[in-house]
Amino acid sequence: MDAEEIERGRQRWQQRYDKARKRDADFTTLSGDEVEPVYGPAPGQAYEGFERIGWPGEYPYTRGLHPTGYRGRTWTIRQFAGFGNAQQTNERYRMILEAGGGGLSVAFDMPTLMGYDSDDPRSLGEVGHCGVAIDSAADMEVLFNGIPLGEVTTSMTISGPAVPIFCMYLVAAERQGVDPAVLNGTLQTDIFKEYIAQKEWLFAPEPHLRLIGDLMAHCAQGIPAYKPLSVSGYHIREAGATAAQELAYTLADGFAYVELGLSRGLDVDVFAPGLSFFFDAHLDFFEEIAKFRAARRIWARWMRDRFGAKTDKAQWLRFHTQTAGVSLTAQQPYNNVVRTAVEALSAVLGGTNSLHTNALDETLALPSEQAAEIALRTQQVLMEETGVTNVADPLGGSWYVEALTDRIEQQAEAIFRRILDKGREDHEIGPITSGILRGIEEGWFTGEIAEAAFQYQQAVEKGEKRVVGVNCHPRSVTPELEILRVSHEVEREQVRVLGERKAARDDAAVRAGLDAMLAAARSGESMIPPMLDAVRAEATLGEICNALRQEWGTYQENAMF
Repeated sequence: MDAEEIERGRQRWQQRYDKARKRDADFTTLSGDEVEPVYGPAPGQAYEGFERIGWPGEYPYTRGLHPTGYRGRTWTIRQFAGFGNAQQTNERYRMILEAGGGGLSVAFDMPTLMGYDSDDPRSLGEVGHCGVAIDSAADMEVLFNGIPLGEVTTSMTISGPAVPIFCMYLVAAERQGVDPAVLNGTLQTDIFKEYIAQKEWLFAPEPHLRLIGDLMAHCAQGIPAYKPLSVSGYHIREAGATAAQELAYTLADGFAYVELGLSRGLDVDVFAPGLSFFFDAHLDFFEEIAKFRAARRIWARWMRDRFGAKTDKAQWLRFHTQTAGVSLTAQQPYNNVVRTAVEALSAVLGGTNSLHTNALDETLALPSEQAAEIALRTQQVLMEETGVTNVADPLGGSWYVEALTDRIEQQAEAIFRRILDKGREDHEIGPITSGILRGIEEGWFTGEIAEAAFQYQQAVEKGEKRVVGVNCHPRSVTPELEILRVSHEVEREQVRVLGERKAARDDAAVRAGLDAMLAAARSGESMIPPMLDAVRAEATLGEICNALRQEWGTYQENAMF
């Protein structure tokens, strides 16, 4: 790009920056020196390929979505939490908010993630142990008791039963007197990553896509700020994928959901802003920064050039980041504080919109209150003390970072071509969706991730990749940690309360709601309104999901050896 064009871009950025709202903060170094809000080529200097880097807030958004960077608004501190019953988790949420957390993120227990009630025989021994148990809208009410849902953004990490859980969230908001139209937050809902990596689904992909399409339409029409789909690369990376695989599989899943929306006749400029993303921040500091920058650039280009998105917001890739759980070690667990801080800094320098920092004891148990506070304080130190919020994309223009960004983009595009080669142009939803479905059926994604994980593990075992406290520097004076333990009394109490609620409700109203939901499933009408009616009558998660399993059947993936 020649010097004149770069200068015109700088002037465009300056005009947008001047008009944008800035935080009331001190944007100087620790020594008191003023810093510019963004840096670029020197005046009069040409820069080959600068159109791929650009200016913050301008296509292709490599350097961020907003001209102000974090000067306008810092990332949201969104700590992921959930354990035991709704009351216990509500107390943890209050602690997080009182300590300065900016948003909530709900971790559900395994029965909830799989669509089973706490009194189901398959739930025995699992209730409340890896997240909070939610059986009905009454539990959701308790979960957010005293927390104004119209003012706090809430993320919910659940995919298979995401739609009925969201209906419970809407009913809890109604019971608080909050207009659902003002709700803001994110629902994961990403069923493709379940087949690719996490393996928590209820039925075959197509019925899940049917439900997701209904949800997308419902939110686009009446809950404009809420993001009904958080396309998740986190679990793909945690399963062993490389950075490029995480990026490519995640964005491909996102493209498939765009195809789904278009197949429903939705306007891409209306529904695409309701898509968000969820990435892993791993330990290779510069590779992770490059991954985040490449993600924004790829998404913007595909949305504009392939899917015809015209507005900025429809081309924006908004993403939440969580530090890498798989990087944490049970050996010398206090080392995990350092790992998490480095990973969090990579997410911030990559321009994340919100962030969760893992606790030091998460390889051993759910986080203790003290460990959760340290994780929260890690973000606050980055935000308040380091100066990283003063400059938009401070590593932009680095030869190393730009080369890594280009390389990851090229690797991702090669993976997209392989997925498209598997797809069919005449598929009823679209060729990306077709390619993903075929890749799932063939076990291609699982095989690719397994091979990457195997190669990394071999490198660790040979000492080629060094992990402090594991295959190097093993000696330690660290005492044994006190960890959080969830009592089995939680399960007994949850089952008892659930039984009382079932006995007190109007069973006829529950049955009518479930029957109307199934009638909508058969007719092709939206399933959200009748599902909401069932939830208002205190239909349980298990009852809703079991009714759908009976209607649509279950799914078992092909065994791959």
